[in-house]
Amino acid sequence: MHMRIKDASIDLPQFNAVIAAPFGALGIICSKGVVDAIHFLPPATPAQHPDSELATHVCEQLLGYFDDPDRAFDLPLAPCGTTHQRKVWAAIGQIPRGQVRRYGEIAARIGSAARAVGQACGANPLPIVVPCHRVVSAGGLGGFANARSGYLMDTKYWLLRHEKALPR
Repeated sequence: MHMRIKDASIDLPQFNAVIAAPFGALGIICSKGVVDAIHFLPPATPAQHPDSELATHVCEQLLGYFDDPDRAFDLPLAPCGTTHQRKVWAAIGQIPRGQVRRYGEIAARIGSAARAVGQACGANPLPIVVPCHRVVSAGGLGGFANARSGYLMDTKYWLLRHEKALPR
């Protein structure tokens, strides 16, 4: 089932919860006891109360991260993707808070190409928990969630500033 956000031109999946975030909103999708996806949603997206214990737990952990960027996540995750994507996501998960890595650095580490790493970052189904925002280009911040501008880039800036990887 999909829902349409008022005044938005995109269809979104049915979420188990939607929470307000300092940069917009997050939609959470869970099934069979695991977190399947976290979606960045536009500012002014209405909140939706969690419909399960797991969705409540995800919301609590994300809200805890917004208060304290050192908050560790302890969630049952179900990232589905190609072998290459999973290698990239594993490498991203090793980047410490407050630090960034370049697409090329990740590529060299896993035997890939910078562009392929960027594509895998854009396909990350579990952003924030798998911190793709910590990957930047050689010449700047690069893109974020397949965007180069708008609220998604504002989100990347906010996350990096929150984690003290960029000056405020």
